[in-house]
Amino acid sequence: MLFSRIRDEWFGNIRGDLLAGLVVALALIPEAIAFSIIAGLDPKVGLYASFSIAVIIAFTGGRPGMISAATAATAVLMITLVKDHGLQYLLAATVLAGVLQVAAGLFRLGDLMRFVSRSVITGFVNALAILIFMAQIPELVGVPQMTYVMVAGGLAIIYLFPRLTRAIPSPLVCIVVLTAIALYFGMDLRTVGDMGELPSTLPVFLLPDIPLSLETLTIILPYSAAVAIVGLLESLMTASIVDELTDSPSDKNRECIGQGVANVATGFLGGMAGCAMIGQSVINIKSGGRGRLSSLAAGVFLLFLIVVLGDWVSIIPMAALVAIMIMVSIGTFSWTSIKNLREHPRRSSIVMVSTVVAVVVTHNLAIGVLVGVLLSGLFFASKVAQIFRVSSTLSDDRKERVYTVEGQVFFASADAFVKAFDFKEALERVRIDVGRSQIWDLTGVAALDTVVLKFRREGTDVELAGMNEASATLVDKLAIHDKPGAFERLMGH
Repeated sequence: MLFSRIRDEWFGNIRGDLLAGLVVALALIPEAIAFSIIAGLDPKVGLYASFSIAVIIAFTGGRPGMISAATAATAVLMITLVKDHGLQYLLAATVLAGVLQVAAGLFRLGDLMRFVSRSVITGFVNALAILIFMAQIPELVGVPQMTYVMVAGGLAIIYLFPRLTRAIPSPLVCIVVLTAIALYFGMDLRTVGDMGELPSTLPVFLLPDIPLSLETLTIILPYSAAVAIVGLLESLMTASIVDELTDSPSDKNRECIGQGVANVATGFLGGMAGCAMIGQSVINIKSGGRGRLSSLAAGVFLLFLIVVLGDWVSIIPMAALVAIMIMVSIGTFSWTSIKNLREHPRRSSIVMVSTVVAVVVTHNLAIGVLVGVLLSGLFFASKVAQIFRVSSTLSDDRKERVYTVEGQVFFASADAFVKAFDFKEALERVRIDVGRSQIWDLTGVAALDTVVLKFRREGTDVELAGMNEASATLVDKLAIHDKPGAFERLMGH
């Protein structure tokens, strides 16, 4: 089975993976340069990082076909560190961020992705599509008129060429054709070379030149923790999206470890931290890439292009790459989500829209996901709390009342639980049947304590009946109503 898995992940789609990897490599160059500039670094830092991460993640990652490299999400977190302390501290922070990500994978924090709702993922995707499009606007403002013609032509090639054949990825055809046209007619257009100087040497292994002290750790740890969290969030979200695009599963915990290993190695090779890239991953999938070979090819081609063919790559017009990224933006956005705003539950739509707004306003994917997850949790707790009721019946002799509790007793329903009982009614006995309910947390146990003790304070005998094993375990551990000094302790419960 292992041999079969390796064969499928590496050699099941050789031609498609190699061609897709070439397209991704060409698209990575201007982005890696731009991300380096964002962080205040030399372009080679982002380019070396993209090469290193793409190659290593091909072996260590948990999601075949997903592309990881230097990203804007991690670059923006490093701006202050680079400005205040320089490149060497960034390299050390990159290594530490990778260590934290490996630890997250070992502790299986990737499993937390199951708590991210569909609405949050949709909002994340839509926000990222908007950000990808917005990132192209500077390349469309204050440029020669022919730029718009070239971008339009590039989009036409991307969408119409597949009608002729799918043997060659249309984004690759777009790059070749637009470059040839620009050269033939001598067009004065912005090119990849205008983004920054491409390196001409291979990256080398080096240790960050920083003092090994507690002071250094206190400087880099906050940045490393932020990069680790944001990187894992974007990587795991992107993995979920690629899972859907390819209709195949991925190992989220292995992806955490893989991202960590890639960042550790990248820090020692002079590169900045990175993570999965949804834009490049979508380009890879739409260009036919499916296996690990596509990520490896992207990294190898990237290094070959910048070191060996740098002079040729530098003349590629940015219009070609802008057209590709606009295609990615259009293809990434979930257009059906607009139609579904009226059809889906209002709370789900609010979560989706809030995620989009938070990401677009802050340009921080982590904040958007956090907002979406928090809203999803609040709405879920509110909904579950509403599916709760307490009914009661009085015995014929009017001396005993049986309360039947149905639903979930937890922090959101605890007040309703307490208010459902009449403590002033003159009764000899009260029987509380919790067989159709579940007590979930300390607040729920405290509510039960309150009810029992209030009845006992009025001289009423209280019996709890039907409690399931899980609730009983929690109540036995945390409840105080049967312990000495319960009335006094209730005030501090």
